[in-house]
This record gives sequence, structure tokens and C-alpha cells, in this order.
Amino acid sequence: MSMQPQGDLTTRTLAMPADANPSGDIFGGWVLSQMDIAGGIHAGQCAQGRVATVAIEAMHFIKPVHVGDVQCVYASPERVGRTSVAVRLQAWALRRRLGDRVKVTEGIFTFVALDAEGRPVPIGSDRQAEASQ
Repeated sequence: MSMQPQGDLTTRTLAMPADANPSGDIFGGWVLSQMDIAGGIHAGQCAQGRVATVAIEAMHFIKPVHVGDVQCVYASPERVGRTSVAVRLQAWALRRRLGDRVKVTEGIFTFVALDAEGRPVPIGSDRQAEASQ
């Protein structure tokens, strides 16, 4: 396991009390949604248009995120198909906003490029570029 984040820093979000369970750990669904947002940003840039999440694979929750941590999500391309993009995402937490940086979650999210009607379209196609305008 790498001790440094891999990929581009895509989002940074402060974990708040409303996102925690009674023990003070942030809900896994919140972490997952932040990763999905970062993956969508990265995939949308790659596809040059609208994308939608179609799969999440190889998801690993390694350590908890706590209230007051800054969750940083790093994205890197895993594979690019005709209409889909798989993005490797790593979530790292800065403990208490400034402290140690620890890897908390990782996974591969797959997105499909869509046209204005929500139909799959080849990555970077003219129809998709029109849909994002």
C-alpha cells in the first residue's frame, strides 16, 4: 500500500457532525458519495461531457473518517473504453484538519458518457459535447 496519494487531488471536504454516527465516525455512505462526486468530475473531464455512475468495484474501507477530518479524494484513470471511463479513487483524511494524512478508502468507479437524452455516447463525441452546453 502506497503511503502517498496516487492521482490528482479532485475534492477536499470537511467531515461534519451531521455526517457521523453516534460514535463520531463518518457514515460510509457519505464517504462513498464524496468519492462519487470526485470520480464524476474526473470522468466528465476525460469524457468531455456528461457522465453517470454505472458501477463501483473493488471498494475498500480501510480506516474511519472522523468529525473534523478533511477528506481529500484523489482520482486517476484506470481504463477508458468506447463509452465508459473507470476511475481509481483514493480517499485520504487529514486528521483534525491539519494532522496526519491517512488513507481511509479506495475503489474503482465506472462512469458512462451520455448524450442530452441520457443515452450512452462515445467518449468525447460531438453529440456529447453538444449535450454539455
